Amino acid sequence: MQPTSGAAGLAAEPTSGAAAYSTHPTSAPPVSAPPAAPQEAAEHVSRETPTPDEDDPPLAMEALRAVQILNPSGEITMPRPAHPRVLAVANQKGGVGKTTTTVNLAVALALHGNRVLVVDLDPQGNASTGLNVPHHAGVPDVYDCLIDNVPLAEVAQAVEGIPNLFCVPATIDLAGAEIELVSVVARESRLARAISAHPEKFDYVFIDCPPSLGLLTVNALCAAQEVLIPIQCEYYALEGLNQLINNINLVRQHLNPTLDVSTILLTMYDRRTRLADAVEQDVRNHFGSKVLEAVIPRNVRVSEAPSYGQSVMTYDPGSRGATSYFEAALEIANRGVNTGGTA
Repeated sequence: MQPTSGAAGLAAEPTSGAAAYSTHPTSAPPVSAPPAAPQEAAEHVSRETPTPDEDDPPLAMEALRAVQILNPSGEITMPRPAHPRVLAVANQKGGVGKTTTTVNLAVALALHGNRVLVVDLDPQGNASTGLNVPHHAGVPDVYDCLIDNVPLAEVAQAVEGIPNLFCVPATIDLAGAEIELVSVVARESRLARAISAHPEKFDYVFIDCPPSLGLLTVNALCAAQEVLIPIQCEYYALEGLNQLINNINLVRQHLNPTLDVSTILLTMYDRRTRLADAVEQDVRNHFGSKVLEAVIPRNVRVSEAPSYGQSVMTYDPGSRGATSYFEAALEIANRGVNTGGTA
């Protein structure tokens, strides 16, 4: 499944969606056509001559996509929500693309005019790695906020090279937080209070959850208004989905009545297999409009980017992976505006 262009929702753009993504072959002129009158010839040329969009070589189109995604001039903006949106990126299954999705959506939104905060709530600290934020032992991190009530503003770090993007890192200390939180008062709402006490207001707060349904994930679900669930296009990814939805419903009933599963994102889509198509159809039939039209394909650039401390948006902005995450970010931004934002 090819990613569809959503560039129509941008405030300004250097090229149209069709120009960025179409590769239609051009037709050859007739060989034995009789001479035509000047006016007829002009009409003939206007119909048969390829447009600049169609005649662009693949490298030129990739360059156009890269400029659109990197947005060096700052002229291209994605819609900003009326109220801050706090999204927990959750799925208790590992390896479905939670961290990759968090990092790339955050970078895409920040590059296009939104103020974004990423909270790395996974003890592995992969989101911190992907944003090239220091998270070795001794660095102030989200553990200090949860256990010692350190203000979030004191541990948040600006992400180098990405304006308007900040990250609260996770260190190995966070691995012990599950046990230490058990005896803490109001243990489920520690993160929610830390985020609400931050003096600056962000357009988006993405919380990268660990691959479990423990207290750290519960903290994320209590702090969030929305849940974004990445689903790998394979059968095993569907097996634990009911358990995740049940836990989200329990949190909604007892701790956070405003929590909503607002977004489903299909990841690691391999168009060569029937299985990926079958999983996509099952997910779309079950969740309906909650599933983004944009689908993230299997793309080696997406996997390579973290080893360079980058998102795929900056590592290879012309790649299919970057284009797909850009489309997903734009769709999320447009949905937030169309629904009036989240209070």
